[in-house]
Amino acid sequence: MPSSTSTRLAALTVAAVCSTVASTVLTVPARAATPTTDRVAIHDIQGTTRLSPLVGAQVTEVPGTVTGVRGYGSSKGFWFQSTVPDRSPATSEGLFVFTGTAPAVAPGDEVRVSGTVTEFVPGGTAGGNQSLTQLSRPTVTVVSSGNPLPAPVTLDGRSVPDSYTPVGDPTAGGSINGLPLRPTVHALDRYESLEGMNVRIGSSRVVGATAFNELWVTVKPGENANRRGGTVYGSYRDQNTGRLKVQSLAPVAERPFPAANVGDLLKGGAEGPLDFNQFGGYTLTARTPVTVVDRGLERERTRPQHRRELAVATYNVENLDPGDPQEKFDSLAEAVVTNLASPDVLALEEVQDDNGRTDDGTVSAGVTLARFTEAIAARGGPRYAWRSVDPADGRDGGEPGGNIRQVFLFNPQRVSFTDRPGGDATTATGVVRRAGKAALTHSPGRVAPASDAWTNSRKPLAGEFVFRGRTVFVIANHFASKGGDQALTSQFQPPARSSENQRHRQATELNAFVKDILKVQPTADVIALGDINDFAFSRTTELLEDGGALWSAVRSLPAGDRYSYAYQGNSQVLDQILVSPSVRRGGFSYDTVHINAEFADQNSDHDPQVLRVRR
Repeated sequence: MPSSTSTRLAALTVAAVCSTVASTVLTVPARAATPTTDRVAIHDIQGTTRLSPLVGAQVTEVPGTVTGVRGYGSSKGFWFQSTVPDRSPATSEGLFVFTGTAPAVAPGDEVRVSGTVTEFVPGGTAGGNQSLTQLSRPTVTVVSSGNPLPAPVTLDGRSVPDSYTPVGDPTAGGSINGLPLRPTVHALDRYESLEGMNVRIGSSRVVGATAFNELWVTVKPGENANRRGGTVYGSYRDQNTGRLKVQSLAPVAERPFPAANVGDLLKGGAEGPLDFNQFGGYTLTARTPVTVVDRGLERERTRPQHRRELAVATYNVENLDPGDPQEKFDSLAEAVVTNLASPDVLALEEVQDDNGRTDDGTVSAGVTLARFTEAIAARGGPRYAWRSVDPADGRDGGEPGGNIRQVFLFNPQRVSFTDRPGGDATTATGVVRRAGKAALTHSPGRVAPASDAWTNSRKPLAGEFVFRGRTVFVIANHFASKGGDQALTSQFQPPARSSENQRHRQATELNAFVKDILKVQPTADVIALGDINDFAFSRTTELLEDGGALWSAVRSLPAGDRYSYAYQGNSQVLDQILVSPSVRRGGFSYDTVHINAEFADQNSDHDPQVLRVRR
């Protein structure tokens, strides 16, 4: 990074907070190269890196044409764009003006804007986000109205490079802020070179369902596409560069945002200024109406297990508690019966206590589970029994007061549960030899609950099941979340994934426990499953599989079907079922049942998975 930029970064100070989330405006001394004339153009302000060379400076009478107005939310303002561009592809000709109140301008207004050049960091500097170059505390003069807008720049497979980002400057802590933009080489550089400008996309496939009045599309139809219309995230080294978030500039009350599922078509595309925000980075803020064509994506149904197959499934039911509407219980129950074909054993994650988020010391979940199992039976499913271990109050993370935990549901007509009493929130289950075979000291029991690997996180739940006379050890998991990781569009590249550290310790603990079972009985059937909160290609999975103790069954699926979650347009693996060598040798079938992650209407943000073991 050039020394001048290093000095500028070192001088960053917090000047203002401009939204309801932690977002920071940074001011620094203007560089010595600041033009002496009061008149500068937008490209002079934007410069050829991610930080303005004029940040902190007062500029006057900057000319341009208004291309979009945002009169609602916490970041009210407008975008304007120069009609006399320079010759550099690295310098954006568009700029956001933060007004703080509804702007008194309209698209097509020719304006002159004076104000302070600032760098706005969505989420605050601690999150590592890139910043948005903007003008603050503006004075705006409307010169004329009804002018034609600058022609939009088209974003498509030809104009967006396949390389996602440059590697950050090691002398600047891995930041890319001071690196010269290379918009023909890197996708993030291309988007940054158009920050604030009028852009358009053509008809585009939806790769992230509507949520919070936004959706995700891809401008590269062939990029890691799968059969259901998504874009699969398969490697840290192969980012999906064509993903782009789309929002509407019109208030929802004025122009309702369409509900779209993955695979639907954003018909006619969209046009508007290219913004940068906290939740997803580069965003096309559509000035034009957003129209979606339904492509008819259907929820999957897995096949029923055969008589000699043990079906074991996992499902994150997203903070289920008695305060949820009956519709959620009914829809989840319908999914268990119809889409999952009533598995023999079902490991649930995110079951809350009997009064949900109320924080009064309650830890039992009997009311929650009774209501859920009754809903399943009412839909023609089995009358499931359940086993779990109540957590210590406030010790397992999740929503404050909710005391989420894992739970086993099982069909007593198909399997039996081996109860070994004594397991509680703080007592670890162990492995012993009984009649020449492995057995748990407590069933159900928790795996190493005192280990710091599980601090403020869910402890694994282990239990013994018997199917056709054979014991199967099932371990339900909910590893630490990805909260705190830097975004894919972070200024630091590659972004830091600090949450991995705890998951790595958790994976090591779980792997050691499975090895304890296999040491006593090498032929033991062990199934570890749940919300692992990490990818099949991650170091977390490698640690789970260490020494061949476990193998992630998602690898048995075609690459295009390896996902259980959709985040910012990436279809990705978070939930996994891992099996011991004997389960793998004995034969199995594995299915991720896509019923939630791809849909705007969902009862959980995770897709369930089912493993059918032949015995």
